[in-house]
Amino acid sequence: MLDYGIDMSDVRRDIALPDLVAEGDELDALVSAQADWSTDTPAVGWTIAHQIAHLASADENVLIAIRTPAAFDAVLKYAENEGSRYRDLDAAAGAAEPRSELLERWRAGRIEVAAALGDIPLDQPFPWYGSQLTAALMVPLRLMETWAHGQDIFDAVGVAHRPTSRLRHIAALGVTGRELSFYTAELPTPAEPFRIELTGPDGESWVWGPEDAEQRVQGSARDFCLRVTQRRPLAETDLMAIGADAQKWLEIARIFL
Repeated sequence: MLDYGIDMSDVRRDIALPDLVAEGDELDALVSAQADWSTDTPAVGWTIAHQIAHLASADENVLIAIRTPAAFDAVLKYAENEGSRYRDLDAAAGAAEPRSELLERWRAGRIEVAAALGDIPLDQPFPWYGSQLTAALMVPLRLMETWAHGQDIFDAVGVAHRPTSRLRHIAALGVTGRELSFYTAELPTPAEPFRIELTGPDGESWVWGPEDAEQRVQGSARDFCLRVTQRRPLAETDLMAIGADAQKWLEIARIFL
């Protein structure tokens, strides 16, 4: 399977890649100002250091997958052996590093990942967890992860996470990955089309799906992104569903395995 079967034909790398870089730079500015990375974040057992370590490790794995695809088998084997503990163990190992070293490792990895994802042909596949990916999906995926784990850190330090137009990439992932939500929840994917109407940070309208669809989701782009990344429960968002299938989707929404 390529790109988890998600249609990424609308991705514009010339827009998404600079947005990925900008998202990382914004988070960098926040964490660089925090002298103590032992502050707990909303993710149970994860401090600021764990969050940055996870992002740094993921970037390193992207580089392995692109540069030496055969070596990615070892990453998959380690993940399989550790099972549900994999991400926690990986993050804990990075969090044990001195803050300055972890920060520099994350910074260097971000630069290399951006270069690698910019150089590789947009449709060239490379291995990933449970699928083969292309840069068309990996660029918005890295942006989504940076934003979502960044949200945990913003919440932890009590700083408002200003919404930007970069959310459109994350919202698009959430929309196109609707089937993944139902698959992961072991539910049949609704056959009816959905209409998604979101309000962007500057008041603009972002829409997907046919205008006459009976299943509809409406709300702010920020809250939609918070929901599909599972950073907020549905009750704490302004999202409104019309139709039983749309309601179920918001209840189980996710854009990661």
